[in-house]
Formats: sequence, structure tokens, C-alpha cells
Amino acid sequence: MARVTVEDCIDKVDNRFELVLLAGHRARQISQGAAITIDRDNDKNPVVALREIADETLSPEDLKEDLIHSLQKHVEVDEPEVEAPALSTETGDETIIATDESEENVTFDRMSEDDLLAGIEGLVAPEKSDDF
Repeated sequence: MARVTVEDCIDKVDNRFELVLLAGHRARQISQGAAITIDRDNDKNPVVALREIADETLSPEDLKEDLIHSLQKHVEVDEPEVEAPALSTETGDETIIATDESEENVTFDRMSEDDLLAGIEGLVAPEKSDDF
């Protein structure tokens, strides 16, 4: 088959840089064992990927969506949150939050803003040395 060029694919994907990203992603898919949609004709994976894009056997939008999905590190799943009613009791310097009787009571220490500022002001900077 004739050589595939960027000009053959540029009318399918307008941006050359996006074309390179999509073709590279598709070539990696092929090397990982994905089924190809055209005859290989003894071509390497990047050429097969470009030919698939030029022949429109794959949708560039589907490739783009798959590329974005493959680059995501955290995929959010929409699940309804189940919230238990929380009871809060404040006593002096600590707060006790109880959500269920079978769970342990969780205790948090409380510090006023004035106490925090006094603690920060009381900090002493470390002495400078020649080691740094």
C-alpha cells in the first residue's frame, strides 16, 4: 500500500500535534495486543495507526477520549454518599463526635486562636551554622 503521510490524516484531525498524540496512543495500543482494523501489509505500528486514522476505521474522538482516560491517575465514580447523623458535644477544651453507638468515641483537642498565636510567637528560630 502507498505510504501514509500527515496530509492524509490532517483532514481527520485538524491539529498536527494532536494527530501525533492520537497516533502514538493507538500504536501503543496495537503493541499491547489491540486488534487492528486494517490490513497490516508488513507496516510498523505507528504506520498502521496513521493508516487507521486516515481511512477513518477509528474515530479520532474515540481515540482522544481513550487517551485522556489512559492518562488519568484518579477516576471518580459517582456513587451516592451515605451519611450517618452526627452528634457533636463540646466540653471545655475537647470535642467528642459520636456517629454510631457501635463505633468508638473520637476525641479532638481544641486550641483557641490566641493560644495558637502565643505558641507561634514563642517559637525560637534555629541558630545558623556553616553546615547549610
